[in-house]
Amino acid sequence: MISPQTIHPGVHIFSARTPTLPPATHTNSCALGERDVLLVEPATPYDDERAAWLAWAREMGSQGRRLVGILVTHHHPDHVGGAAFFARELQLPLWAHPLTIDRLTGEGATLRVDSALFGRVLQDGQSLDLAGPDDQRWTVLHTPGHAPGHVCLHNADANVIVAGDMVASSGTIVVEPRDGDMAEYLAQLDRLANLKARVAIPAHGDPIAEPTALFRHYIAHRLGREAKVVSGLGVHTAGASLDELLPDVYADTPPFLWPLAKLSLEAHLIKLERDGRARRTDRGWAPS
Repeated sequence: MISPQTIHPGVHIFSARTPTLPPATHTNSCALGERDVLLVEPATPYDDERAAWLAWAREMGSQGRRLVGILVTHHHPDHVGGAAFFARELQLPLWAHPLTIDRLTGEGATLRVDSALFGRVLQDGQSLDLAGPDDQRWTVLHTPGHAPGHVCLHNADANVIVAGDMVASSGTIVVEPRDGDMAEYLAQLDRLANLKARVAIPAHGDPIAEPTALFRHYIAHRLGREAKVVSGLGVHTAGASLDELLPDVYADTPPFLWPLAKLSLEAHLIKLERDGRARRTDRGWAPS
């Protein structure tokens, strides 16, 4: 069990074990607010971690603080594994972007959540005001790219970003071609970098003390990978499958991670196709 951390007055982190992707093993939840408290990331599906998470949340109530809701940054299982459980146990509404609600309540949802549990629909630019000795205002930032309904939160006074899965303190973020969009992801990283935040709280790993540099690093890393994709296409002018391109494009990545890398490779290719720099052939992907 990882001990809760205080990042700033009224900004606390509780990290719980989740079935997430390596190198991560835990997902960070946040408690935002000094009197009114918003919980973020109802992540864990495990009974022992849920019990500790509930004790953490209920302790705030015993201190005279008022829990107002549970915010979901996006619909992936390592972020919503406890959503329905915590909402019912704490009698709190879930808050999420409409595209996240659709993916958790619609047909074919991997982890289905009762639509009646959602009490607040989040939109880009919306203000979430939390009363307290020092009131807090968090702005909702709709940041698609990793997931269609992904949101971050920004507190301009403290200059803190709750970053969800836009970045991690270790490793990179998978952009999966059916859920994600590489061009959108890069655009939203740039948007976050322009906020020049003091600290960012990722869903996985330690708080990030120089988030602008990390956001810019992620953009450079992705553009560098895109250049390798273009170079790989140049070797296979008649077309190549994803499996044929992987050894060239991800030669610097351990092969055991190639199944995950394959997802981001396809997302890069789809972006290049839209940019007019790649095309699909009977043999796979080829340069345009």
